[in-house]
Amino acid sequence: MCNENSLEDSLCKRVIVTRDGTITKCLDPNSAALSRDALAKIVYSRLFDWLVNKINNSIGQDPDSKNLIGVLDIYGFESFKTNSFEQFCINLTNEKLQHFNQHVFKMEQEEYTKEEIDWSYIQFIDNQDVLDLIEKKPGGIITLLDEACMFPRSTNETFAQKLYQTYKDHKRFSKPKLARSDFTICHYSGEVTYQTELFLDKNKDYVVAEHQELLDASHCSFVSGLFPPLPEESSKSSKFSSIGSRFKQQLQSLLETLSVTEPHYIRSYSRELWRPSGLVVLDILQESHSVNL
Repeated sequence: MCNENSLEDSLCKRVIVTRDGTITKCLDPNSAALSRDALAKIVYSRLFDWLVNKINNSIGQDPDSKNLIGVLDIYGFESFKTNSFEQFCINLTNEKLQHFNQHVFKMEQEEYTKEEIDWSYIQFIDNQDVLDLIEKKPGGIITLLDEACMFPRSTNETFAQKLYQTYKDHKRFSKPKLARSDFTICHYSGEVTYQTELFLDKNKDYVVAEHQELLDASHCSFVSGLFPPLPEESSKSSKFSSIGSRFKQQLQSLLETLSVTEPHYIRSYSRELWRPSGLVVLDILQESHSVNL
């Protein structure tokens, strides 16, 4: 329920603000296609956030309550033939949760020692250096990625070259042979080589001003409600925000919540069963226990 002419203008034109006023620029076909994709992505993102908030509000928990029960379904560590920005974020999650688990399990083992329980002490590998490599401010990979996203002339090659230069002596970082823009991180679970071709595009999370105005003016109250007017100072330009930085902040918030809770763990594994048909069926068995036994 948007104005048809306004929709066409938002996809095919850009308004550039200068000291002397505004200039309307027509986009070439490639830029218009990117504009179309950006519009689709921001609508999807706002709908997804709306749905999450709707579900959370529908649960009906007292927001002032200090007690809660949460279920954390931990990401699996990912290493594929092609690893892009999604795998980078997922593996960062694993690194963060591994660091948290080290802290929890070390404390538990100290309790076992105090209580003189017969226990084979487990040495955990400290992965703080990997976390610093990815998220440290300034100088972490996410920070360098954000900087690259804010420079119009940046490419995946220039971003990769910056990584090679910055981390050439880092023991957890390496450049694969013959690679022009790939990089390898030695995670706690093993090495993963990432392809940077789409890192910059996938890290950008900004609302194009023309798209904002179009959707805010929609005659559908639901759509216009997803795009409330921006503050005056940011409404005249595209406001860049980083997916990677926001993801990192969400992870930190999660860890802060976990640090004040009492964790219990459920371990799932599979068992192969042969059926008369000869098919293998995986039965999921669950064995639960508390770390505070």
